[in-house]
Amino acid sequence: MKSMDYLIGTDIGTSGTKSILMNTKGELIAQDLEEYDVLTPHPLWAEQWPDVWLKAVKDSIRKTVAKSKVNPADIKGIGISGLYGGSGIPVDDKMEPVRPDLIWMDRRAAEETEWVKRHVDTDRLREITGNEVVDPYYGYTKVLWIKNHEPENWRRTKMFLPPNNYVIYKLTGKVSIDYSAAGNIGGFYDINKGTWSKEMMDAMGVPVDKMPEKFVDATEIAGLITKEAAQELGVPAGTPVIAGGVDVGAANIGMGVFQPGRYVAAIGSSMNAALVSEEPIKGKGLIVWPYPYKSRQLVYNFSGSATAGAITKWFRDNFGLLEKGVQESGGDNAYVTLGKEAHNVPAGSRGLVVLPYFMGERAPVWNSNAKGLVFGLSLVHTKADLFHAFQEAVCYALRHSIESTGRDLGDYIVIAGGVTNSPDWVQMFADVTGYAVRTPIDDAEANLGDVMLAGLATGTLTVDEVQKWQVLGEKVEPRREQHEVYNRYYRLYRNLYNDLGSDMKELSELTNIQ
Repeated sequence: MKSMDYLIGTDIGTSGTKSILMNTKGELIAQDLEEYDVLTPHPLWAEQWPDVWLKAVKDSIRKTVAKSKVNPADIKGIGISGLYGGSGIPVDDKMEPVRPDLIWMDRRAAEETEWVKRHVDTDRLREITGNEVVDPYYGYTKVLWIKNHEPENWRRTKMFLPPNNYVIYKLTGKVSIDYSAAGNIGGFYDINKGTWSKEMMDAMGVPVDKMPEKFVDATEIAGLITKEAAQELGVPAGTPVIAGGVDVGAANIGMGVFQPGRYVAAIGSSMNAALVSEEPIKGKGLIVWPYPYKSRQLVYNFSGSATAGAITKWFRDNFGLLEKGVQESGGDNAYVTLGKEAHNVPAGSRGLVVLPYFMGERAPVWNSNAKGLVFGLSLVHTKADLFHAFQEAVCYALRHSIESTGRDLGDYIVIAGGVTNSPDWVQMFADVTGYAVRTPIDDAEANLGDVMLAGLATGTLTVDEVQKWQVLGEKVEPRREQHEVYNRYYRLYRNLYNDLGSDMKELSELTNIQ
């Protein structure tokens, strides 16, 4: 009787690396999470030494294989995705790191951002890259920061490698970059031609050979595990490895998105919301990069909220101390208790509107000066009203992101993440957006997408097979009466930000917070 085949999916996250091992029926066999911290040596800086990621990948894979008790010879492939690595890891001619990677949340490249706006044709930048906004979020501005501020490190840097591609090199000895990671760097990648843009890189004074030459699709084998790595991982030498790409894209794969037209929002501390399309959506302030699957044919058009779930955590930590105390004493989760208290609050929270811009905002707002706001407070309002309004703010932010695509999203959207633990909140997303909502039955994280992509790349799985894995639950339909109420509140939500833009900027200047 033929033995069962297995696949591993590993995602290098901002605060931890997780590996899972599944069989080809879609059943989870074992998993392991290795945690670590982000380095923040100065305000607005966020970086990481890549050896931390490499160790976490090796440990999580080795422990997952050991826990599974499967025959390592039956492991047919490993998919590795990673956080958006910002600048990427600068490596020298021996492929060793020169300095830490400036990751996605790093905001230090403000001067470089202004330089690009003044010296580079932004119309051409938008046409070539699909990204019209110049912002410290993007990897290319971080690369320019290293060039301008660390000339010795710049001189020593042979190339920049995103986190998952660096780890793949260390495990296989093969240098490559997946299309989604390349596109997420931003201003250096030609979204139309699927290669580096010499025009843009020349305009910014960055040699093309500072970037990896070989591109790989996520369904293409990037390399084979070396004998040395095999001993550390507990898998056979020669095991195929694929690059799952940027983790939010891999998470979409994990939710079964293999065709254009589907909109997925992953909502945790922040919100990553995107539409997969055949052509880049330009001119809408979205972040555009190749989708991990069929990278030369499909595009990931991304926006979101920087502090989506984080604002409800802030509310809990500051105003839900009683609920936290109950949880710590063995009672219900604090969020569950707050949700129960807010269950009967009507749409619109009795006249409250919250702007969720608690740490500025990225796409589609793109304003570092954007501020949080609670509008409409009166003596009649309760803590339950406020919590309900904070939940509504995240829903409004999602609707704003949806509308920025300018597309009809079909019969439903997909929402994943911690918010799906609250049925009331899921219903609220449907009521605010006007779209039916489906949520994953189990955690559909990037690791699941990595497993699927590894299966496709190795021929162990087909798209038809993985799409039969039941990953989404039934639709939650919007309620017409509530949707009509939310239409009016959403217009007020949008107007408030537009009306207060100059005041937000002045407040930033007064407090010297940018």
